[in-house]
Amino acid sequence: MVLDTSAFVAGFDPLSVEAEQYVVPAVIDEFIGDSSTKMRFNLAMESGKLKVKKPDDALLTKVETAAATIGDLAVLSVTDIQILALALQLKIENRLPLIITDDYAIQNVARHLGIEYAPLATFGIRKPIKWIRYCPACHQRYPAEYKNKYCILCGMKLKRKPRKISIKSKKGGTL
Repeated sequence: MVLDTSAFVAGFDPLSVEAEQYVVPAVIDEFIGDSSTKMRFNLAMESGKLKVKKPDDALLTKVETAAATIGDLAVLSVTDIQILALALQLKIENRLPLIITDDYAIQNVARHLGIEYAPLATFGIRKPIKWIRYCPACHQRYPAEYKNKYCILCGMKLKRKPRKISIKSKKGGTL
């Protein structure tokens, strides 16, 4: 299991599960104060049940490329990218990683990479999402991986929305 911060916030207790469990170093920095969440995390670390592992740098780039392709890179944090890269690393090592997260962007990229995930406090995503970027003023469209934050035509800040997929009717036409 690769645990996101949201797993701990949702009440996940690493001591109640037998599976091997990992977090990335950046998850440690996301805990604030002396909350019960942080205490549960620290207890799991001290018991050896929860291990901190840094993913290979090359896999960070691979995750960023995949996230850019489907349009989720802009909403993923450094921690999110590390979590995905660690899960990908475990997959490459012929293990069966399971990311525990309620973050929809992590779930979407994980699905794209063929990595299993499980939400705790949400229903999770039902189907993969590919995004497009667009200008809300002039309606110019851009590919998901478009790097500029502003429209080249009118200068307005770009937004994103799920790409519509045409549905073929039984007679072969598009609905």
